[in-house]
Parts: sequence; C-alpha cells; structure tokens
Amino acid sequence: MKNQVQLITYVDRLGGGSLRELEALLTGPLEGLFGTVHLLPFFDPIDGADAGFDPIDHAQVDARLGTWQDIARLGRRVDLMADVIVNHMSSDSPQFKDFSRHGRASAYNGLFLTLQAVFPRGAHEHELTEIYRPRPGLPFRPVTLENGEKRILWTTFTPQQLDIDVRHRQGRAYLESILRTFSEHGIQAIRLDAVGYAIKRAGSSCFMLPETFEFIGELTELARSLGMEVLVEVHSHYLRQIDIAARVDWVYDFALPPLVLHALFSGTVRYLKHWLQIRPHNALTVLDTHDGIGVIDVGAEASSGRDGLLPAADIDRLVETIHERSGGQSRRATGAAASNLDLYQVNCTFYDALGRDDRSYLLARAVQFFMPGIPQVYYVGLLGGGNDMTLLEQTGVGRDINRRRYGAQEVLSELQRPLCADLIRLIRLRNTHPAFRGVLLVGRSAHHLLALRWQADSSYAELIADFATGDWTVRHGENGTGETVHFASYGAPWAAAPRDLEWCG
Repeated sequence: MKNQVQLITYVDRLGGGSLRELEALLTGPLEGLFGTVHLLPFFDPIDGADAGFDPIDHAQVDARLGTWQDIARLGRRVDLMADVIVNHMSSDSPQFKDFSRHGRASAYNGLFLTLQAVFPRGAHEHELTEIYRPRPGLPFRPVTLENGEKRILWTTFTPQQLDIDVRHRQGRAYLESILRTFSEHGIQAIRLDAVGYAIKRAGSSCFMLPETFEFIGELTELARSLGMEVLVEVHSHYLRQIDIAARVDWVYDFALPPLVLHALFSGTVRYLKHWLQIRPHNALTVLDTHDGIGVIDVGAEASSGRDGLLPAADIDRLVETIHERSGGQSRRATGAAASNLDLYQVNCTFYDALGRDDRSYLLARAVQFFMPGIPQVYYVGLLGGGNDMTLLEQTGVGRDINRRRYGAQEVLSELQRPLCADLIRLIRLRNTHPAFRGVLLVGRSAHHLLALRWQADSSYAELIADFATGDWTVRHGENGTGETVHFASYGAPWAAAPRDLEWCG
C-alpha cells in the first residue's frame, strides 16, 4: 500500500450517503489527502444487526449506496480497501434460508458451523468455559430449522451473525468467491475481519490457534495471487500481535491509542517509548476506528501470566480518565451500560476522550503520523467529532457513539474549523515530505519528552513534545535549515524545544 495517510469510513456516513457523493468529497475538498480509502462494509445490507458486518449478500453492494461499477470508478481515483468478513454471515442470508428449509439435504449443509462439528462427542463444561469470546456468555444459538431439525449454531458475536465453517468446502468456496469479486472490481487491499475467531478446535480457546495462522496464510496467498494485499485485524496481547505481524502483510497498531492517551493523561512517555522499540513496523497506525478504544491490546494476559504494556492500575486510571474527560458519556456507552459491546474496549470518540482539547488532540495525531507504518484516520476523527449521544440513545449500541452521520454541507462546515485545517496540514506534510521515506531516529530524552525525527539524505521532519507541560512543535527542512509548522488551533509553537538531542536509529 502507498506510504500515505489512509481514510477509514462508512460510505453512507460521510458526505451524503452514496458512493458518488463520497467520490465527490474525495475529489473535491479532500482531493489528494488520502492514498487509500478503507470502505467499511458496503454490502447488502449496511444496516443489519452490526452496521454491515453481518452481510446477507457479501458479494452485492447495497443498492442505496450504488453499484460495483461505482466501486470500480472510485478505485480509479484512489486505492481501495474492503472487508472480508471471514468469521460469519447473516442469519437472513439466502444460504441460511436454504439450509433452514432443507437441513442436511441443503446445498449449504456444512457452511454454518455447529457445536457438533467442533465437539462431535459432546463438550465438557471446562471445554466450553475455555472458549474465548469478546462478549458475555457462550457463543452458541440453539435453533429449530424450518424443516424441524434442531441444531446448535456457533455465534461468536451476535445471534444474527452465524459463524462459517471455514474448513468445510462450502466455507472455502464462499470466501474465495468474495475475494474474486473484490479483485474483479478494483479492490487493492483487504482486511480480514474477525479472522482470529475463524478456526475452532475442541479443548482450546478457539482464538488465534496455530491452525488460524495456516488459514490466514492460505487466504493471503489467494489474495496476493489476485493482486491484493492483506491486513489482519486482531485485538490481543501485544506479544501475539508482534508474532502475527511477522507472518502477514499488515497489522493494526491497536496498542497506540491507549498508550498515547496514557502519555497525555500521565505526563510520561515511558511506556510509549518502550512500545516504539519493539512494535512491528508493518502496521497501520490508528487512534480511532469504527470500534472502541482498545484495552486488551495493552493489558496483561491472565492465561499465560505475561505482563502488558501498561500496569493494571494504570489501565484502570486510563479508563476512568476517559470517562471523566468525556463527561461520563463513554461510561454510558461501555460495558453493561449498552448492548452488543466488546468487553475489551471503551466506546468514545478520541476527541471526547481528551475532553475536546484541540492541542492534545493534534499532538496525538502528530505522534501517530510520526510512528513507523502507515497512518489511518477514521472519518469522525478527521472532523474532530464528538460523541453522538442521540444515535446511542436511538440504537442502544455502544459503538454507535462514534459512528455519526455527516451530510455534505456539515462536512464542509467542519473542515473550516481550525482543528480540522491543522490536521489536514499534518496529513499533507506526512504524505509529501521526503523525510518520511527515510529512517526514523529517536532522541535520547527524559521520560516526559518524546523526540522523533525522520531523515532521508538531507531532508528531515521532527516532532518534539513535552508531555508534562503539553508543549510541542513540528519542524522540517533540508541541509540544516528548518521551518517550524504553525498551527492555528492552539497558538504559537513551543519555542523552548530542545535542539541538542542525541538521535539514535
């Protein structure tokens, strides 16, 4: 993928509601701002039980958004990424309806994973409680099919999202057809959504097993043969994420958001610096996505006794500080307070997690853009969006607090805010400055200071920040001469930034 900032967005929630309207935005006010656009599920339908992540037809564009021809047209303007929802499909899909009518006589018998398929001799209590699930309770749904058969289906997420048996020939054929459809219509990269849960084995956690890596490898090989790169989405302990990164094209840096928030709240970058030393470089850096702010990605792993990137007490303070800075709104959208929620995420916009402090928000983005990897910006974050409490109240779904709908005129209005104008300046600097095609140097400094410098031949770009005071500055230049970037949203740059740092590779 291009070494340029990416946008991640729903088609219908940014700029009007259709692919054509999104294209007009990307070729108009946002012209040249993003190297790749990750289109969150645009499949039929976009408004099911999980905002498109429970497709009835994964190979069909929702007609309210447009057509595959519109996708291909947009792909000629900007590189596109799309989701392959590996683990599950909708209970309203034609495949399941056929299975329900005909049972074992259905052509799709074997496509949907059952309890019996994993535990043919029955499951003991300790085996069931060993299963890892990002929701309360066990991942099963007893059903009576239309033909009268009684089955227990595997449902990792919601009852409407039926897990696929990816090892069965029907499951493999289903996923291969999606990849080929994507390739035929100009998708350059895919994200394997929820792939960590795809392989189940009796007596295991049924999450990120050795067999899962084999499965990821098989899908990746097929995707590459069709001209697509692969991003793997997994929330897990940081050592597991490092292991995954060594085996795939791209992973997310899900540890970055809580580490940046911790640094801004505590005034120390000790833990962020440690992560910088060990993190994978083939990562998409994020601060916000369509999901919540991860906690598991920096926490300890109880099953193995491995420590996390942050101490448990610091994580507790981090979560409570988000709740305080957001005026209690994130608490209303997280945990048992709202339905359909992951146990390991705090639901809140990143801007509200920082108490709508423009200076801190822009610093967080600067850190993201200076980290190795490719930055990805969520559409709500691009506009410095706040929590959508109206949508949360309408749906009761915690993650909807960060899934606001913006009309075309509202987008234009938000882009005029000094914060958004400054963020766009940072994005253009990250996209175009030659230093970011070079090597990263880190300044030796105290735990409250972070100094990052990209160097390519005579070109450089540097970020120096004091997290104890909140002062920070960005400079760039060539051959020893430099220019300080001025940001309208928070005043003058930090004049006292140290210049005598020892830079190390």
